[in-house]
Amino acid sequence: MNAILIAEQALNGLQLGVMLFLMAAGLTLVFGIMNLVNLAHGSLYMVGAYLTVAAVQWTGSYPLGVLLGLLGTLVVGMLVEVVALRTLYERDHLDQVLATFGLILFFNELVAILWGRAALFASPPSWLSGHIDLFTGSRYPAYRAAIIFIGLITALILWYVVTRTRLGMLIRAGAANRTMVAALGVNIRLLYTLVFGFGAALAGLAGLMAGPIYNVQPGMGELILIQVFVVIVIGGIGSVRGALVGAVIVGIVDTLGRAFLKPLMATVISAPAAESAGPALASMLIYLLMAAVLAFRPQGLFPARG
Repeated sequence: MNAILIAEQALNGLQLGVMLFLMAAGLTLVFGIMNLVNLAHGSLYMVGAYLTVAAVQWTGSYPLGVLLGLLGTLVVGMLVEVVALRTLYERDHLDQVLATFGLILFFNELVAILWGRAALFASPPSWLSGHIDLFTGSRYPAYRAAIIFIGLITALILWYVVTRTRLGMLIRAGAANRTMVAALGVNIRLLYTLVFGFGAALAGLAGLMAGPIYNVQPGMGELILIQVFVVIVIGGIGSVRGALVGAVIVGIVDTLGRAFLKPLMATVISAPAAESAGPALASMLIYLLMAAVLAFRPQGLFPARG
């Protein structure tokens, strides 16, 4: 098997992994701190993609469009928390699931009304449309390399904020004992709104980066949300470090499995059997991985410290 092809697919897996991390980090913080099951997190990913496409077309500037898209997703997330989710914190998880599922339907129909149901075309800026030379001697798309770089930088910034700043201290304290934090005079409602808003912005960042690679269309957030839940379960609920490790593992396993499992199976079974069984088994790999992790580490690889 070509080593260069393996290296390129591993980079594709890392690129998928950092995008999953951006989704998982916000979702795991929201669940760990607010104890809120938010099925609508994928809708915020979709909102980020749509707002950025619209802002880029409106301003004619990709950096400015990205900035406006992120700010717009941040505001949408905060509004959703204040208007729809604030009353759900004391309710059981079934109520939260039903309410956030309703938000999925709302956002899907809203973007269909505003932009139509046809997929929108999003292209990377011209200065990211080329390729870079890899150490293997091959070339790799500059836009995908930029996604990897931005995702890793974002992970570093998020780690610093959570572990080294006053806001991070309040986030960790709120996750451990929200009643005590509120009793000490911290505006816990404002803290929740900020955390949810920044989690939405992270999802929006993943969505706007996914736009030039995947279709920007209603419902685009639901498929990736399933993978994000797998990442959170593998990494550990409420753990940013676990979200990063789990996302990279899931991204690489899923990408390499889809690229190489079928040809590998063809070496031991007939080609028609590999043709039918390979893709099906490849799509199951991350769920088999999740089951294996849960068998040995029920709380995930890096569970949040209580």
